[in-house]
Amino acid sequence: MASSEIEVVSSTEAIPNENQNDNQAAVTDVFSASAYGDFEKLRKFVEEDGASVSRPDGNGYFALQWAALNNFADIAQYIIDHGGDVNATDNNRQTALHWAAVRGSIAVVDVLVQNGARVEAADVHGYRAVHVAAQYGQTSFLNHIVAKYHADYDASDNEGRSPLHWAAYKGFADTIRLLLFRDASQGRQDKDGCTPLHWAALRGNVEACTVLVHAGTKQELMAKDKAGLTPTQLAYDKAPRLTKVTAVLGLWSWTVVSLAVGSLIMFYRCSSKDPGYIKRSQDIDNHTDSEDPLLTIDLNNSPIWTGNWSQLCPTCKIIRPVRSKHCPACKCCVEQFDHHCPWISNCVGKRNKRDFFIFLCLGTLTSYLASGIAIHRIWTAPHLPADGTWIHYVLVHPGLVLFLVLDTIILIAGTTLTSIQAYQIARNITTNELANSVRYDYLRGPDGRFRNPYNHGCQKNCADFFIHGYTNDDELAWPPLQLAAG
Repeated sequence: MASSEIEVVSSTEAIPNENQNDNQAAVTDVFSASAYGDFEKLRKFVEEDGASVSRPDGNGYFALQWAALNNFADIAQYIIDHGGDVNATDNNRQTALHWAAVRGSIAVVDVLVQNGARVEAADVHGYRAVHVAAQYGQTSFLNHIVAKYHADYDASDNEGRSPLHWAAYKGFADTIRLLLFRDASQGRQDKDGCTPLHWAALRGNVEACTVLVHAGTKQELMAKDKAGLTPTQLAYDKAPRLTKVTAVLGLWSWTVVSLAVGSLIMFYRCSSKDPGYIKRSQDIDNHTDSEDPLLTIDLNNSPIWTGNWSQLCPTCKIIRPVRSKHCPACKCCVEQFDHHCPWISNCVGKRNKRDFFIFLCLGTLTSYLASGIAIHRIWTAPHLPADGTWIHYVLVHPGLVLFLVLDTIILIAGTTLTSIQAYQIARNITTNELANSVRYDYLRGPDGRFRNPYNHGCQKNCADFFIHGYTNDDELAWPPLQLAAG
């Protein structure tokens, strides 16, 4: 249908805009003066220079057509009064009335018809003014010429298409409503056997289809074109298709969903769970003013006191175990303090480190599988050319590409953090201890070199961590601390 549709003028670039400033417009002849509505210059060209308004320009267009296009009624009347033919046709056999229909020039149509313009004049394609008005959605213009000048709103063009066909094809719902209100034939079929509903469905004009279906009957829904297709079948063929999901891809997708849900659950657990806050001893809380809390320390209880004064926390007023640390963000001392994670807004310590590690593993695996699905989706897109560049993929799937970029960043960060945590778990050492190994005496041997007294071997370290959620570090850090405790 689109191949038989023509523009009312052959070059839209040649149509001046009536809103342009006259000073910027190059008004050089009767045609440009008519197009821009410059009445004084038009009168000068005609009355002083003797220019004719009844002859076409180099493209075969008449001055009256330009005035009609831009709705200059006074210009149109002046041209007619000075010999302009209201029924003059250009190379496409279009009259000024056709041009007036393009922009809905109601004032001009009154001038034209009152001066003898033929309302039912047709061009080479059989388009009348009613067809052109429907093609451009000029509902008010269409109603005007039908109500006032009795134009045939159900006329057919050379292909058997009525204004209702064109309004449905172009998707102008208001024009469709007007034509249906005037009882335009909804079931008329063109030379291809298509009804207006066929064309609306073919173009995917949802509102147009809705109006036609509500105003029609089952007969229009069941009508078949020459190819044997109903409007319903055309709409089905034009509807967007969901990407075909294979069993493997579906399994991957649901795996990602399951992992993502698991990640959220573990995120909640490790962010809300007590990481191992150390509470004040009841004996210290209940001491009298005459008692010194440090005098109650059992020096034989080596896990609590190793002779290292850095174990005293002046903020919490407690004596913390060796591997503990005070967190300024949480304002508490945490057993087996690893680090304070801003992403979970909580410390990672003895009681939630296993949950934190599982959260990292699930999140990283989710990102890995999601990136794989995204890449598979992009590379198997059916409408992309085989030799398309990466720019084609970005333009066709901008959201998917952006997701892939962000997911890759998260994947790199998650993989790095998971690997570091796995390495530390295997060695039974914390992030805090690695970062401060030079400062902590219990991480140095008698020779002054780094020595981890809590490393019981990879297998036992991992077994204790995953079974109990933490490692049991009740034993003395190393002999020098035992001597200090004694």
